[in-house]
This record gives sequence, structure tokens and C-alpha cells, in this order.
Amino acid sequence: MTEMRARRQVYDLVVIGGGVNGVWIARDAVGRGLTVLLCEQDDLASATSSASSKLIHGGLRYLEQREFRLVRESLKEREIQRQNAHHLIHPMRFVLPVGPNSRPRWMLQLGLWLYDRLGGFQTLPKSEALDFRATEYGGVLKSEFENGFVYSDCWVDDARYVVVNAVDAARRGAKICTRTRCVGARREGNRWRVELDAGVGENLEVRARAIVNAAGPWVSSVLTNVLGANTSTSVKLVRGSHIVVPRLYDGDHAHILQASDDRVVFVMPFEGTFSLIGTTDVEVDPEDEGKIEPPQIDESEIAYLCETVNQYFEKPISPEDVVWNFSGVRPLYDDGSGNPSQITRDYVLEVDAPKGEAPLVSIFGGKVTTARKLAETVLSRLQPHFVNMRDPWTEEALLPGGEMDDFAYFADELVEDYPDFEEDWLRGIARRHGTQARALIGTSRKPTDLGWNFGGGLYAAEVDWMMSHEWAREPEDILWRRTKCGLVIDEQGAASLRDYMSRSRSG
Repeated sequence: MTEMRARRQVYDLVVIGGGVNGVWIARDAVGRGLTVLLCEQDDLASATSSASSKLIHGGLRYLEQREFRLVRESLKEREIQRQNAHHLIHPMRFVLPVGPNSRPRWMLQLGLWLYDRLGGFQTLPKSEALDFRATEYGGVLKSEFENGFVYSDCWVDDARYVVVNAVDAARRGAKICTRTRCVGARREGNRWRVELDAGVGENLEVRARAIVNAAGPWVSSVLTNVLGANTSTSVKLVRGSHIVVPRLYDGDHAHILQASDDRVVFVMPFEGTFSLIGTTDVEVDPEDEGKIEPPQIDESEIAYLCETVNQYFEKPISPEDVVWNFSGVRPLYDDGSGNPSQITRDYVLEVDAPKGEAPLVSIFGGKVTTARKLAETVLSRLQPHFVNMRDPWTEEALLPGGEMDDFAYFADELVEDYPDFEEDWLRGIARRHGTQARALIGTSRKPTDLGWNFGGGLYAAEVDWMMSHEWAREPEDILWRRTKCGLVIDEQGAASLRDYMSRSRSG
């Protein structure tokens, strides 16, 4: 099918938004037999979905807000997703110190007891009470933090998690259109006429039997300005910011710190030689909704994160230690809470389906952990409009690259099979690409076979792969989303990458 014919096609479903919710919905829908087009105005995961705390977790702190259903669902999803993406989702132990200003010890112990049990059967280790002085977790925290707890959750490469979902959706027949904005849509009976702008000087039109508005922070703006719809549901926009500093401690475990304002701050190992610290909660002016400019961390957020770490860690940090930062705007369902940290992280669906007319589903809220379940729920709401839609299928479906039983064993095999490559590089490729690493390496037997080395372990072969298989078009797509090589590549390497990608696109 030519590109022009694809543009004229009538799709069962058009999904607006290429974040984690959008790609999960596209993947689930095409796997149920629907024809699907997904449009994203920028790169996949270019907004909120690449600016998370990189966790697949139940949300321990949500228990304080009595969000028991959300925690139960999240814990179940944590187990499902870990089994389906071993290369992207990894177990991690979280150290929770107890000090003079912490929540009461009995409260923490009760919360962890519930956390271990709410999700049903779990393969991760349960929580424990520990004396830090007698464990490998000691020596990092200040002396007043002698004991506390340790529990389990999972770390995820959030942007790659989005990308591989899109890869699988495309393999199953979905049309993934990045750098393509939905600029207008109107109902014509039981069809939507959808206008798309791919930045080529002319707008394109497709037809759709249904639309899902998964535009994240732009959900209300899309509803009003693109779809011409009214809604009584609204989002509360909350900026969450993170900082990255040189690694603060050895070990693969994370810390969860109770800040002076009762929020929690995570400190996690990141990309080998760094620590990731976050997040903040800063409410964004509703008038800023719909703006394209990326959110930026401010000095007070950096100071807040540094001060929280310094309350706990022996080794202090300052704003001058920050080597990178990133911010994302969370589109939280507005539940009326005046405190950004207390706003629910649950999702709400709004279905607009007048009798005899094409349906519209809009998504308010949600998070990375529950995106698969959210997609199932969206498809269940659309089921009456697609009587031949197949049953749910994603619970036991491996993501591309996840075709393995044990990640450590797979990575060890890769190292053994390619003795002339650096071990750290092979393990990094295994984490990014899983079983697809072998296809990426191809017939290469030594590093020079992979083409130009841009620095930081990024070779031309991987750039080519990401451009041809993963919709990467600009250096930022690769340096800061599909990899984090931007942390270590120098200006010359980044300039070489930009030139290489430009020549590849024009060629």
C-alpha cells in the first residue's frame, strides 16, 4: 500500500498522542483486529512519558490517600509488565530510612505490610525492617538514620518502553505518524473526518470510525480547539522535575526519602555513573495548557531536591553538582485537591458517543504503570461500536526484545558470544534492545564494524537502527530518549551525530 493510499484509508481508530497511553491503546487495538492510525505532534514519548521517575511501581505513598484500588491495580500491572519486558523493567530494592521527622514507624510498617499483599501473588521480595549498620545499605546515610525498611519495586526505561510498544503496534499493522499534528476533526455521521499536518506544506485527511484523545497535557486543548467538543472534566497540570548528579553511592538499590513537606523524593542509580533524584510537584497555570514549549526546572526545585538529599546523606550535594535535569507536566485528573502532591494519579475516561455518531474517548490522568490496563479499559468502552473486535490479549504478550526468561542470563550469553566487544557496551545494548541486540549487531565481530563512534558507546549501527525501526529523526530523539548518551557525548560527538542523521535523512 502506498503512502497516499494509506492517507485515504478509513481507519477504525485514530489515536491522538504518542505517549505511553496512546501507544498502548494503538497496540492493543490493532492486536484486536482494528485498523489504527496514531499521530504524535513531536517524537514518541517527547513530553510527559520520557520525564517520569522511571518507575513501574504500586505507589506506596498512595496508600496514605486511601487509593487502594489504584495501588492494587498498579501492583498487579507491575508483575505483568515485568514478565513481558525483562530488558526494560528491572527489580529494584528501595531503602526507606526512619528518622526523628519521619512518618511514625508503625504507619510505615502497616503500609508496607499492605503493599506486599494488595497485588496478590508477587515474585519480588517482600519488605523487611533493617538495622542499616549491619547491612550493605549502611555508610551512606547520616548517623541518625540507623534503621528503617527496604521494599521492592521496579525501574523502567520509560521512553524506550513507549517506543517498543509503538514498534509492536506497527508490526501488527498500525500506522505510526510522528511529527504529525491533528489540526482538526469533525463528525460526519458515523465517521470522523480527521485533518493531519505532517509539516510538508499540505494537510492530509483520513476517516475514522472512532477517535481516542490521548494527548496528555494537551487533552483539554485538543478537545476544545481540535475536536470542537465541550467537557466538564478537567486536568490539573503539575510539573515534576528531576536532577542528575554524579553517583552518590555504590549498589543497585534506591532510596525513598521523606521530605520536610511530607512529600517523598527518590534517589536512584542512573546510567551507571550517575544518580537520579526527583521529583517535585509544582502546579502549572491552566492558561499554559496547550503550549508547545517544554517545561523547565526552576532554581527553587533544584534547591528543594538538593536540600532533601542533604537531610539524609553524609555526602552533600549542591546545585553546582547537577549535570542534567528534566521536567515533565503531568496531566492529572482534577479531583479538587488543593495540594499538587495529593491529587489522584488514577485515570478517568470521558466517552462522547451520541447515538448513531462516531465515538470519542478522552483520557484524563494515568501513569506509566497502569497504561496497559488503561488501554484495555478504553477498548472495552469502544467494544459496542466494534462488534467484531477480538478479546483482550496483552496481558501475556511480550514486548519486542523481551523474548527471554531471564535478563541476566541473556546478557551473559551476549557477552560470551561477542568477545571482542566491551562488556559494558554489550550489557547496555542488551538493556536497550533486549533480544533485538543480535539483529542490531548483525555480522559485526568487532567495534569498528559498527561504523562511526560518536562517543559514549553510540555507534552508527545503532543510530541507523533507531532511524529505520524506531522513528528517530533528530539527535535529541536518540541522545535523550532512546538512549541517555547525551550525558557523556561531547559537543563534537553531538555535532557529528547531527550531521550523520541529516545526511541519512536526505540520502
